[in-house]
Amino acid sequence: MKRWLCAFLICFAAPLTAAECREQSYKDNRYVVCDVDLTTEDLRLFLKDDTGDVHGYFSSVNSELKQNGEKLSFAMNAGMYHEDRAPVGLYLEDGEQEQRIITSEGPGNFGLLPNGVFCIGEKRADVIEARKFAKRPPECTYASQSGPMLVIDGKLHPRFLIDSTSRYIRNGVGTSADGRTAAFAISRNTVTFHEFGSFYRDVLKTPNALFFDGNISRVYAPQVGSSGVGWNKLGPIVGTVIPAE
Repeated sequence: MKRWLCAFLICFAAPLTAAECREQSYKDNRYVVCDVDLTTEDLRLFLKDDTGDVHGYFSSVNSELKQNGEKLSFAMNAGMYHEDRAPVGLYLEDGEQEQRIITSEGPGNFGLLPNGVFCIGEKRADVIEARKFAKRPPECTYASQSGPMLVIDGKLHPRFLIDSTSRYIRNGVGTSADGRTAAFAISRNTVTFHEFGSFYRDVLKTPNALFFDGNISRVYAPQVGSSGVGWNKLGPIVGTVIPAE
């Protein structure tokens, strides 16, 4: 209830803007990019509905928001999850922790250290390397851990191979140095980690960027005709919220 009351008050305190999404190409790969200005937009993470069930779909989030006169402007999956859709690593929603941070190396992409945390605070968002985050946790209203990091202080993840043959649809997020802007991107075609990280470093120019997930990735971006409909149920979802028309 507190979350919805705050959102209601924000709507009347200042007009909220919608995320700006666009199609963009780089080196024969195509992407959808959505830029979020944290100073004017309401960016949130979503996992479970009011009954405690995992949302799983953008439509479920929209249905719940509709009850409060709100809707999604943009959304995408925001981190890895177990079979029951529980987050693999740190997950924080509206100040409440669902899962603890994991800093040890492990199997799969999540355990390909360094991994990182996407933190949404007061009018800013940051991608922070997980061990650095654990040593000095910042103030986050929302947070989602995933991995690997795509860009770390302006450099690609050291284990990305330029000649890799591992190609998937991939999505992630990068943040500006001042924390004001978050750039969400998803590839339209299959890409390698090296290609995806290079897109963030060389085109979007975010000093830090984080991989969210691969084959199951999708985006809700009406501006570019993407409904985000899919069969597979998602875990954590990130999205911007605006007043419903």
